[in-house]
Order: sequence, then C-alpha cells, then structure tokens
Amino acid sequence: MANGWSPIIGLIIVAIFCAAAWIFAPKGENQTVWRSTLVLSAVSMYLMWGAITFLAQWHPIISPVRNDIRVDPGSGHRF
Repeated sequence: MANGWSPIIGLIIVAIFCAAAWIFAPKGENQTVWRSTLVLSAVSMYLMWGAITFLAQWHPIISPVRNDIRVDPGSGHRF
C-alpha cells in the first residue's frame, strides 16, 4: 500500500469510521459529546498522519549525502 493511493484509502477508512461513529454513538444526553469526540479525533489523526508521514518524505530534514562523487582538483566542481 505504499503508493499514491494511500491518502485516498486512508480518507475512505476515516470517512467510514466517522459515519459509523455518528450512527452508533450511545443515545442519551451525551450523544453530541460522543459524536464530536470520535469524529474530531479521527479527522485530527488523519490530518496528522498525512502531515507527518507524507511531508517528512517529500521534504526530508536531512538530505542524503553521496560520498562517491569525484571532485575536480582544478576547479573544485563535482562531476
């Protein structure tokens, strides 16, 4: 599942969870609290997963360094 469809599949799973949480929330005076808590938690976790996982891969903090590149002794430029 490590391809471009991962965010869409994750979004579908979160949407299904949110719909189930909305429908199956316990009845009573705290039903709104239950619904709000479950839906907001699921959406927040999805957004943080997207931010941390994908942004960390697209813009890494530490760039890989190649040590096998020759340096031209005359100009200091790499080949």
